[in-house]
Order: sequence, then C-alpha cells, then structure tokens
Amino acid sequence: MKESKRLKFPNKSLLLAAFATCIGGTFQCGYNISVINAPTMHVQAFINRTWSDRYQANISENALTLLWSTIVSIFTLGGLLGVTIGGTLSVKLGRKGTLLSNNLFSLTAALLMGLSSSVGLFEFLIIGRFLIGINAGIGLCVEPMFLGEISPTAFRGALGSGTSIFLTVGILSGQVMGLNEVLGEEQFWPYLLSTTCIPAILQLLILPWFPESPRYLLIDKGDEEGCKNALRQLHGLDDCDSSLEDIQKEKSNLAGFQAKKPWELFADRSLRWQLLTIIVINMAQQLNGVNAMYFYADYVFLQSGIPLDKTPYATVGTGACECFTALTCVRTEFTIIRILVLSISTLFLMLINIFPYLSVACVFAFVLSFGLGPGGVTNILNNELFTQTARPAAFMIAGTVNWLSFFLVGLLFPFIVIGLQHYCFLVFFVVCSSVAIYILLVVPETKNKTFVEIQNEFKSSEKASTSEGSGTTLLSTCL
Repeated sequence: MKESKRLKFPNKSLLLAAFATCIGGTFQCGYNISVINAPTMHVQAFINRTWSDRYQANISENALTLLWSTIVSIFTLGGLLGVTIGGTLSVKLGRKGTLLSNNLFSLTAALLMGLSSSVGLFEFLIIGRFLIGINAGIGLCVEPMFLGEISPTAFRGALGSGTSIFLTVGILSGQVMGLNEVLGEEQFWPYLLSTTCIPAILQLLILPWFPESPRYLLIDKGDEEGCKNALRQLHGLDDCDSSLEDIQKEKSNLAGFQAKKPWELFADRSLRWQLLTIIVINMAQQLNGVNAMYFYADYVFLQSGIPLDKTPYATVGTGACECFTALTCVRTEFTIIRILVLSISTLFLMLINIFPYLSVACVFAFVLSFGLGPGGVTNILNNELFTQTARPAAFMIAGTVNWLSFFLVGLLFPFIVIGLQHYCFLVFFVVCSSVAIYILLVVPETKNKTFVEIQNEFKSSEKASTSEGSGTTLLSTCL
C-alpha cells in the first residue's frame, strides 16, 4: 500500500526542479506570444510619436503597419534561430547549463523593451522581441529534453506535460497582465513588456540548486558518481538503483556512438519513422488551426455581438480553456479520440458566420479539444521517440518545423479567410483528420516504456514490415 502511494507522487526535489525549468522555459514563450497583443494601440502611438519627432512628419499607414508587424513577427524568427542552436548548446553546456545561460537573452530583451519608450527608440522593441524569440526557441528545444531525462519512466509523461501546462499558463498570464486593471493602461506598456524578466530571475534563483540531467552526466560525460548523486536528489534513494540501471542499459546500447547532427538523422534509415513522426506531429501542432483561432477570436467575438471593450475578457477565456485542459490531461494518455474531437470542432467552426451565436461555444470547444490532444503530448513524443545521442538533433528538427509552421500559419491564414470565407477551417479539418490517420497507423503506445524499449519497438515493427517481402513502406504498429 505504501509502495503504490509512493509511485503516485514524484520526489519533491524533482517537482521543484521541473517548476524551475518550466517557469524560465515554455512559460516565457507563452507569455511573450500573448503579452504583445494588449498594448498594440499604445505601441503604434509610440512609433508614430517617435517617427514624428525624428523626421518632423507623420509615419504613413503602410510603414506603421510594417514596423508593427515586424515587432510582432520577428519573435518567430528569433524562435527559429533559438531551436537551431539549442540542441548544440545542450550538448556543449549541458541541459541545465543551457537553460541557465538562456536567461541572458530574456534579461537583455526585458531591459531593451522597458527602455524603448524613455529613450525614444522603437528599434529597441524589434531587437528585444528578436532576443526573447531566441530565448523561447532554446527553451522549447531544451526544456522538454531536460524534463524527460530527469524524470523516472513512470512520471515521464506527467512531468513532460509541464511543457504544455506552463506554455498555456504563460499565454493566460500574458492576457491577464494586459488587461486595463493590471498593466494595460497606455503609460504602463513598457513595464508590461519588461515583466518577461520575472520568470528569468525566478529560474536563476531556483534551478542552480538542482543537478544536471543524470543521463547527460553518465552517457555524455561519463560521470557515474555525478549521475548517482543527481538520481539520489531527483528520484530519492529508493528509486536511484533502478533508474541508474535504465541509464546504464541505454549507455551500453549507445557505446561507440556520438551525438548526432540533424542531417545525420535524415541519413539514418533506422530512425526514419521516428523522424517522420515528429515532423508530422509538430507540423500538425501549428497547422491544426489553433493559432489561427487566436488570430480570428476577436473578429468572431465581435461578430457574435460581444462589445469591443469586452472582447479582451473573452480572449482571456480562450487562454483559460487551454490552460484548464493542459492541467486536466496530465494523467491521460495520447489517444486518437482527442485528434478526432479536434477535427470535429473545426467543422463546427465553419458554421460561425452562419450561426454567430454559436461562435463563442465553438471557439472554446476548439481550444479545449486542442489542449486535450496535440497541445499536451507533442513535446513528450519528441522526447520519447529518440535515445540520448539522437535526441538533441531531433529537438532541433522538431523545433524548426514547429516555428516554420507557426510563421506559415500567420502568413497564409488571412488569405485563406479571403478565399474560403466561413469555410476557412475546412483546411484545418483536413490536416487534423490526416494526422489522426497517420497516428493510428504509425505511432506506438509509449506509456511506461523506457527509451530503449520504444526504440526497439520501432525497430521490430520495421523488421516486420520489411520481412513481408515487397519493400512496403507502411509501418505496421498497433496501439
């Protein structure tokens, strides 16, 4: 009885380490995705004022739109750069070392954005948003890797969900901080954007008290004593031996291998299905329409008759929905049903212009279904489908696909709306349905399996498919 209770709760030290990791990682990303929306008018007024003072002429509408869109969208370019260097840094500096060093980008960004108004330089906003994008990209690459490597097998899924939980909490926090009752007034917008320093400071205060990834210490650095000490602190004395045995087994399987580069993964036929899976899943996370839904939400709420001054509170409701689902799906498994629910929700969203009074419910249902499905498990799968030598490169590839897809949605969605009007979400229905079929046919169950066991399952499945004789390219696995 005591044993079953112990298994239900991770070690307190492990939970604190996970909190410190996430608060300076995906929380930052989510916060900076949403916090820029509230001060839109105030920042544009600042740009117009600065331009007038500098050139003694009002800025043109096109130039103002270009500068504002640059401030917003350069975050994604920074994120793309961040994921391309995050994997390399995680090998050279360690997972923990990379996360701590990453806060330099956040603190510098907060300083620049906070000073932009007083020094009259809107260029500081562009540089600051780019730097915080780099911070987000590195965090999204290294944080789930670190969480997966410090977690016992039984808790890997639950702690891995911390990535999506803190991302959604960050989005919600940014929306709340932007309300007029908090820091949404015009005079406060520089302080609002500079609050990104707070989670960075929290991580710098807490994370140094916890050890580096035990897997990194033993497999990458060969530090067996350091690995044992890390396991004792993170897993407790009772679970230390079994966890060490698991890591040693993985090290034995990887004997003679070095950390792979991203291009080496594409050349490795034994990893082709794992690689294809993370590409498909990460594309789907952005191309399923959830970000487009955030872009479209204000218009939907206005069409539904919600007053303009009340739409920010309705938008906060969408953030609360996703946050709620991220919290409640921690102990649930990744099933095909969630993706199908997401697909069905996109069909209802096509009825928005026909039945406006249903739109608010449709928006909330769509966000809820996303949180129950791909929102909670994508980063967990990125971590689980690869062993130690391939994992950093895999996260670099997954992150690149994710950020490029994010940029693609922001670029193309307005044209999709113009072309398809209220049928615009039909595109996302096709994406969700296709990914659901792929998952059903290809992705094996990973719950309570070690990284080595998951890798062996892919290998055995591929052997089974090739032994059928005709060079078939369909991987046959069962859920």
